[in-house]
Amino acid sequence: MVRVTTTNRRGVLRAGAGLVTGGALAAGCGAGRTAPTTTPDPGSPTASPSAAHATDRPSAGAQAAPAPRAYPGQPAQIAHGPRTRPQVALTFHGQGDPGIAHSLLDTAEQHGARLTVLAVGTWLDQHPDIARRILDGGHDLGNHTQRHISINDMAETDARKEITDCADRLKRLTGSIGTWFRPSRSPTASALVVRLAREAGYPHVLSYDVDSLDYTRPGAAAVTRKVLADVTKGSVVSMHFGYPDTVAALPDVLHELDRRGLRAVTTTELLS
Repeated sequence: MVRVTTTNRRGVLRAGAGLVTGGALAAGCGAGRTAPTTTPDPGSPTASPSAAHATDRPSAGAQAAPAPRAYPGQPAQIAHGPRTRPQVALTFHGQGDPGIAHSLLDTAEQHGARLTVLAVGTWLDQHPDIARRILDGGHDLGNHTQRHISINDMAETDARKEITDCADRLKRLTGSIGTWFRPSRSPTASALVVRLAREAGYPHVLSYDVDSLDYTRPGAAAVTRKVLADVTKGSVVSMHFGYPDTVAALPDVLHELDRRGLRAVTTTELLS
């Protein structure tokens, strides 16, 4: 039986304290199951001062991030990798308190794990330094739309802008539009959104076959149980930045994956 340790509970309290002062939680992408995100628009008076584009450029001397690539034999929407190798991809919807994001990245790296982060464009506007932090840790970085609203329900012009606006942010910050695109507010993309993503430069849409349901705030132990009950070789797991439960659950998830002989890798490595 998996349990949350005392150390992890202390981490939850620290992360939770930051969350109270850090603004709105990230919203999950289960259709119709969460409230709209309240991340301020970067052009609004309430947006963070760090949204200014004075720092919105790749660091001097930093290498450009990897570009998207096509994976022959894989469908337009990828939900999992090969079932023959002992690897899984933990993918995170990138939004919410950056302190929690840093805690998750630090925890993953301490365990030798690499993550895939699908970032929301307005989050990158508020916290432009997080993009380079993700890449410097050896993680994948991708596009999760500009405003994290229901892209499948949008008109073509608006849906295209959601994709390309976030891609533009990533390009300015890292030199690449990101290695992956994931639709917002839905585990899968409509045929229209698949086409728009491809036109924007993403050969595949990244879905998942394991939903942690961490955005429902069920407690760290429940998040851990849900992931470990469903994960198998090749799984792509959906998780979120922005929730203290996820910070507390991650060490136990990684420990049990290791015990089962499953290694947490980037989605790029999972499919390569």
